[in-house]
Amino acid sequence: MITMTEKLREQFDAGLLSGQELRDDFTIAQPVHRYTETDHAMWRTLYERQATMLKGRVCNEFLEGLETLGMDKHRVPDFEALNERLMRATGWQVVAVPGLVPDQVFFEHLANRRFPASWWMRKPEQLDYLQEPDCFHDVFGHVPLLINPVFADYMEAYGKGGLKAHGLGALDMLARLYWYTVEFGLMRTPEGLRIYGAGILSSQGESIYSLDAASPNRIGFDVRRIMRTRYRIDTFQKTYFVIDSFEQLFDATGPDFTPLYDALRDQPTLGAGDIAAGDRVIHTGTREGWGDSEDI
Repeated sequence: MITMTEKLREQFDAGLLSGQELRDDFTIAQPVHRYTETDHAMWRTLYERQATMLKGRVCNEFLEGLETLGMDKHRVPDFEALNERLMRATGWQVVAVPGLVPDQVFFEHLANRRFPASWWMRKPEQLDYLQEPDCFHDVFGHVPLLINPVFADYMEAYGKGGLKAHGLGALDMLARLYWYTVEFGLMRTPEGLRIYGAGILSSQGESIYSLDAASPNRIGFDVRRIMRTRYRIDTFQKTYFVIDSFEQLFDATGPDFTPLYDALRDQPTLGAGDIAAGDRVIHTGTREGWGDSEDI
């Protein structure tokens, strides 16, 4: 497993930190002077593609957040400009980081209403896929929903819960909750299923696959079930969990998770594509095209 020291070394070697001060909280000043025309063109391409194809696929709360933020469509956004609107709406702000940060640091930021966003843009050859989140994923995918008061409160609560889980040895269970909600969550609406997870929102392919494909399972949201379920980082998801509202999400994750962690430690984990007894199954996947690599 790669260590944080090795990850920082990679970031230095890639020029993501070169000539910049890394603060104690792993943030940096967004180096807006380092964005090239290629970076801005990549942002513009991704924004136009996703904004067009997400119509009728994304939840209304995301669209409302995007409109309220007035996010730049043509150039990589200046975080300070975004923060003026974001702070007024929900007290959140975006802070620039060179890439992945330690778990404890990540939770500290969320618990204090700061969203750590990678400042750098993917390369043209990474248009459709990259393993590590870049600025487009973090800013376009995550930030608009921080305008929504309930979702904003959920993210703060998640950060506080993460600090506690870190001391209880339960990060694996809490990470699954983040993965299946914040990154790859779906919502049931009167108009049909809609996307709210940033990992889907920032991906053209998964924006289509998550709603239209027959291959994956779609299962009603359940905290216990999610915390037992492994996930995929190398392919589209085998299972998507569906909430009815952000209020449901916030209410279900409000109680102290300590007794839940204790109870779940004695239960077996489930594969990313498993269907379990008691599941509220919305759609049973055909499993077509599923890879045979290991779940996380």
